[in-house]
Amino acid sequence: MPVLNRLTPSPVAVHIRPGALDDLAGVLADERISVSGRLAVAASGGSGLRLRERLAPALPGAAWYEVGGGTLDDAIRLADELKGGRHDAVVGLGGGKSIDCVKFAAARLGLPMVAVATNLSHDGICSPVSGLDNDAGRGSYGVPPPIALLIDLDVIRKAPPRFVRSGIGDVLSNISAVADWELSHRVNGEKLDGLGAAMARQAGEAVLRHPGGCGDDAFLTTLAEGLVLSGIAMSIVGHTRPASGACHEISHALDLLYPRRAAGHGEQVGIGAAFAMHLRGEHEQSRLMAAGLRRHGLPVAAEEIGFSDEEFVRAVEFAPETRPGRYTILEHLGLSRTDIERAYAAYVAAVRGGPAPDAT
Repeated sequence: MPVLNRLTPSPVAVHIRPGALDDLAGVLADERISVSGRLAVAASGGSGLRLRERLAPALPGAAWYEVGGGTLDDAIRLADELKGGRHDAVVGLGGGKSIDCVKFAAARLGLPMVAVATNLSHDGICSPVSGLDNDAGRGSYGVPPPIALLIDLDVIRKAPPRFVRSGIGDVLSNISAVADWELSHRVNGEKLDGLGAAMARQAGEAVLRHPGGCGDDAFLTTLAEGLVLSGIAMSIVGHTRPASGACHEISHALDLLYPRRAAGHGEQVGIGAAFAMHLRGEHEQSRLMAAGLRRHGLPVAAEEIGFSDEEFVRAVEFAPETRPGRYTILEHLGLSRTDIERAYAAYVAAVRGGPAPDAT
């Protein structure tokens, strides 16, 4: 009888601990990622370059480049700069936007990429996707995931707390995203990958139920592991379904409709996820998710991120247009604007502990 195994795309090394940055040279050598020493280090202009003095002695042959930002033009420009260096590999050093930029540039040149995350703002640190701003707004580009990943908790704690909170919102939204995927499987027969769904959902549940806070190493480790598992889940299924559903459609709609006012990605998808759970009729789960967001200092209502109820309702109504062909609770219910207004009013009352208005 044949035995069939799935080869799971994942980094060859994942180091999450205080002081993990000191492991970088050893990982490059031990995993034979850069044998000749012709290494490129592409660092963000802020946190990345501040770490250069610490890392440079251990990487004597490295060429250093600055990542200009998180746009498609920045990523292409970086690839052009790297092209003439005959490098073995690229190290991306910085936050989520910078790592997305370096992933794209490395993919364009066919080079392995090592991610050294300086904050935990979203699951792009280990995903097969680069989210980059372009002339049309924001695009998602398929790229190989990092070949290795280092997350130094000492560095993470020095980042502004809002970055950790953003990562919390992103991981928690997996719970809603997987529910949307399962809905599409039941209604449309969309293929559901049980392993990818389990990894993404359990990453969200682990963060939701962890008793620690943003300054706690145990919690930061759980959050970092959740972001890594989310990225690997997307890699093994070949798309973003494990971590992107109605929650992300709502966030994309806010980005497109109000481009100069959009809040952080994690804040938006967190609210979107809690509201989507409410729309499914899973009111207790919605309240639990909102309580988890609130406990870590994240918003649970649109007005808390600078949007009126009317603007949020408009974004929810527009949200299905942002991902044509994707089936979530929004497409399933086909709500009118009046329906959304009533549902959102009921959601806000529920998560704030007040009497829920009639949502029928």
